Order: sequence, then structure tokens, then C-alpha cells
Amino acid sequence: MNTRADADMPFYFGPDRTLFGLFHACGTPARKAVLLCPPLGQDLIRCHRLYRQLAQALAAEGVAALRFDYYGTGDSAGNSVDMDWQRCLADTAAAANELRTRSGIDRVFAFGARLGGSIALASAAQARFAGVVAWDPVLDGRAYVTRLDAMQSALCLDGQRFMVPRNAADAAAQWLGFAISDSFRQQVMDLHVDRPTVPTLLLDSLSSDAPQPWGSFVADAAAVKCVQPATPWNDPRRLEVAILSHPLIQAVTRHVQEAA
Repeated sequence: MNTRADADMPFYFGPDRTLFGLFHACGTPARKAVLLCPPLGQDLIRCHRLYRQLAQALAAEGVAALRFDYYGTGDSAGNSVDMDWQRCLADTAAAANELRTRSGIDRVFAFGARLGGSIALASAAQARFAGVVAWDPVLDGRAYVTRLDAMQSALCLDGQRFMVPRNAADAAAQWLGFAISDSFRQQVMDLHVDRPTVPTLLLDSLSSDAPQPWGSFVADAAAVKCVQPATPWNDPRRLEVAILSHPLIQAVTRHVQEAA
């Protein structure tokens, strides 16, 4: 049995032990378990502290949690140019099984922000999730890529960051400092997340003037809860600012506690 002394325990797992994870155990036998599916790129960096705080909050309530990095991201093996959408889904399923083994809990829930929410939703069947909490998930890949390209262009011309504007060609294969492959770019552009087949809570913190994409997505299995304040995902001026939301942590923790 894992004890509180094992909290924040780092390890490698998955194919050839190439995936990095951090297991947050409980002081008592876990009642539930949550897999924290990270976003990608700058969103991953900006949400790092929030994910850690969320994992600690869940563990304090008797819910085991696992944070991990997909292949090509974070502390897992590979580089950002090695990112692959199908590999992200497979890594998520592997992480869910790892969490089952370490926690002793078979019913695993998932949480994910932005593309992490999209991955949690898209891998729900493969990972056998009992439910998903998705925070501002990306549902329209083409629109998301358009926004990233626009932010990348604005970044190259930002006089606050660069004394001389960067050549657009030099940063053409990047998204906000992360090198990407043409194949991954196309995979994200083609992204279309089907309606959820497991109980799903969508946490909406998009600004009031942003398009609200949930209407065609919400079905019997999904519900939407607004979280304030709005999250500045697409504001180039705040790329270096960590994203923290205590209302978000409270909403996720409460939802998992109350889930049947």
C-alpha cells in the first residue's frame, strides 16, 4: 500500500520506460484516482504549478493522482519534434494503467486542460476512463492552429522580447518556442473531438468575447460549468505568466469527490 511518504514520487514507466510520471499518494487507502493529462507547449509550462496544486489537493481528499508527460514533452524521452497525436493517446492509456497499478483503484477519472482535455476525451475509451473533466478543451483543431500561428507571428515582431524582429522563416516550424513537425501540425489541424461517451464535465473559463464551442459538443453525457476569472490562453502579452485558478482546483476536487 502506498503511504503519504510516497507523495510526489517521480518514476519512469511505459514502453522502454520512456515516460516520466509523478505519483501523488494518499495518507489512507485511495477511494478514487485521477489522471492529470497535461496540455502541450506553452500551456504545459504555464499550467505546471496548477497541476501540482491540483494533485496535492486531490491527494489530501483521499484521491490518488498521477501527473505525467507524453513522449516528446516535459521530462519524458524524445524532443518536441517527436510529438505525435496517436502516441499521446497511447501514452495516456499507459498512464491510466500505471495509475491503476499504483493506486489499487480500477475506476480512473481524467482531468485535462486545453489540448490535455482534448487528449483525455479522445482517449476515454482506450484508457477506460470512468469520467472526464476537461478545462477549455480544444475541439476545433483548425481554429486552434490558426490562433497559434497568429500568436507565433506576433511573438516574432514583439519588440519587448527581441531587439530585432525575428525572421518568420526561422520560426516557421515553431509554436511559441517549441519546435513542431509538419505531421504533428497537420494532426492538430485535423483534430475533431467526438461527443463524449463517458460522464464529462466541461469547465469553461474562456473570455466572454471568445467563441463558445460547447453547444454542438454537449450531449447527455456532458455538462458545462463556468469558472471565473477568464483564462488568458491566447494573450501573447502573458505567455510568461503562470496560469493559476483556485476556483478551478476546487471545482475539479469537488466534482471527483461527488462522482458516483
